[in-house]
Amino acid sequence: MSSRRYRKLFRINLGLTRYNAAWEFQKKLVNRRFQGRIPDCLIFTEHEPVITMGRGTVEDNLLVAPDILVEKGIDLFEVERGGDITFHGPGQTVVYPIINLQNRGCDVHQYLRDLEKFIIETLRQIGLEAGTKEGLTGIWVGDYKIGAIGVAVSRWITYHGLALNVSTDLDYFSLINPCGITDYPVGTISDLLDEDIEMADLNNLLAENFADMFGYEMEVFGDLEHLLGEKPRKKLAGL
Repeated sequence: MSSRRYRKLFRINLGLTRYNAAWEFQKKLVNRRFQGRIPDCLIFTEHEPVITMGRGTVEDNLLVAPDILVEKGIDLFEVERGGDITFHGPGQTVVYPIINLQNRGCDVHQYLRDLEKFIIETLRQIGLEAGTKEGLTGIWVGDYKIGAIGVAVSRWITYHGLALNVSTDLDYFSLINPCGITDYPVGTISDLLDEDIEMADLNNLLAENFADMFGYEMEVFGDLEHLLGEKPRKKLAGL
């Protein structure tokens, strides 16, 4: 990876969030990035249990009725990212890059390939030989899917992003056909390495590799009120 750094990147650590709060937060940052009020950002979070349905979702890939999800305390949202249905929950690291693609040739496909490369390189560094599968989305270790990618772009600013199963409870995935895939199982990094992985350590490595590959000088930024340019509203409670 290149050590070249030429733009500032804010790293934002949100901790455990409700999906809709983090979703609204992303959209606020997209607007501020478009206005040039903030630099590119890299958000890290874990979500409370939630199923999201992207633009490519086939309804049959949700295997239970929505009222069953309510009983189980699982949120459900239709969102504007690409891809099919997926699950987010505790034990899964979720990364949302807010990136101005005008600085990267306005090439969404290359951006997706670069995301894949940086995840694969990070997993290699912790001892997993990961890759992609032809015709299928996501990041794979053998026949196990451990990472999902789904992005949206508004006025050339990216949002949504990627999720890696670190120690996720895989029983949740029985409620859906993850990303519409039925022939292969999902897996976790901890199971495949047969050891516990510290989420914070993995996130640090992901952040360092993202900054290195994409060419940033990274700064951890924790003042969300200053970042948003306003006092946090109630709908952002839980961030």
